[in-house]
Amino acid sequence: MNRKTQTTQLHEMAKLVLDVRLGAVRAAAKACEISLQRLADLEVPGESVTDSVQEALRMQRYQQWADLRRAEINRGLARQTAEWLEAKDSARVAFGRAESVAMLRAKLR
Repeated sequence: MNRKTQTTQLHEMAKLVLDVRLGAVRAAAKACEISLQRLADLEVPGESVTDSVQEALRMQRYQQWADLRRAEINRGLARQTAEWLEAKDSARVAFGRAESVAMLRAKLR
């Protein structure tokens, strides 16, 4: 096997690794997006002052429940954000390797 064939195969492998790493970045970003949407869904649109004591108690119970859910979602979002940052760094390295192999391949042509 000559160097040109080897670098071609190496370039194909580097591109495959990059594709996998970019897929991980997309998946992590999607998980963060879903968590952010879940947080937004907990918001009550147009909260207004009510004359009903029962309605006020119901809203208070909902807010207590929603606060617990927000805390849970925020913990998950922090973990997901860390995973996204790690995936981004890993994809950056894979991109650099793929580009390096591409330049080496171009020099051998």
